[in-house]
Amino acid sequence: MQNRRNEISTGTDLTMKKQILFIHSGGSQGPHEGSNDLVGYLKSELGHEYDLRYPQMPDPENPHYEDWKQLINREMESLGSSLILIGHSLGGSVLIKYLSEEGCSKNIEGLFLVAAPFFGIKDWKVHEFVLNKNFVAALPSIGKIYLYHSLNDEVVPFNHLNFYAEKFPGAIVRSFKSNLHLFSRGIPILISDIKNL
Repeated sequence: MQNRRNEISTGTDLTMKKQILFIHSGGSQGPHEGSNDLVGYLKSELGHEYDLRYPQMPDPENPHYEDWKQLINREMESLGSSLILIGHSLGGSVLIKYLSEEGCSKNIEGLFLVAAPFFGIKDWKVHEFVLNKNFVAALPSIGKIYLYHSLNDEVVPFNHLNFYAEKFPGAIVRSFKSNLHLFSRGIPILISDIKNL
């Protein structure tokens, strides 16, 4: 009987965990590359109260939206009814495109975009990642949107954040006086924002 109680307790603990789907950046995702260190930081700081999913996206050094979309579809199907979404760099762009074109019937508590490029503006016209003109109106309901970007980001210029901020006037914007893009040592305010949802 005691073992049965433990099993029930463990099962309840698992269902109480908040689920997070993290979509990583483009480029190599080896040790200390891409989003790898940021994910390690999130796991460490968020602890056991969160179920952090970090799927390896197809061919990250030569990414294609259709391939990434199919994997996100599968991940979404495996998640519960309520979740948190985090997109780092290309991952953020892909999440916005996915949500605006595929929709989502789940409760999205928060969407966190870290150093996400806004495709379609000058020098960033990669057709398969460009958002539809009415993408904001097509988005499902999202509890809160957070934007994070370094003022001197050496990979994705800061003005990309301005485009997202213009489209999402209610978003909470976090800018950093740095040139960081990978945020290998983490983002403490991101942890606070997630926990305060």
